Amino acid sequence: MNKVILMGRLTRDPEVRYSQGERAMAIARYTLAVDRRGRRSGGDDGAQTADFITCVAFDRAGEFAEKYFHQGTKVVVTGRIQTGSYTNRDGQKVYTTEVIVEDQEFAESKNAASGNSDGGYRPAEQ
Repeated sequence: MNKVILMGRLTRDPEVRYSQGERAMAIARYTLAVDRRGRRSGGDDGAQTADFITCVAFDRAGEFAEKYFHQGTKVVVTGRIQTGSYTNRDGQKVYTTEVIVEDQEFAESKNAASGNSDGGYRPAEQ
């Protein structure tokens, strides 16, 4: 079974193009910064604490990403991993890994996303 679930923030606005042919289809490509689980080191030793994963959404999912996703948006993506390779202009073989999006949704409210530092949490009044 090939299934992946990711939660992270977009590193920049999605890049969207439309396929050629009888029925143009949106193809949105974006990168998610996904925090690594585990203990964070106390010092700033330059260790990477996030993975940057390329996601590709087709058709309506691509149109949705184009319209609503922006840099910094926190989303949950479900999909499958796809690998591939190509030869670049220098004749070197380049290997690719990306997530083909099957489902995507917001992971936080609009208020939390707009810079609300408490993440939308409101303590009960005493």
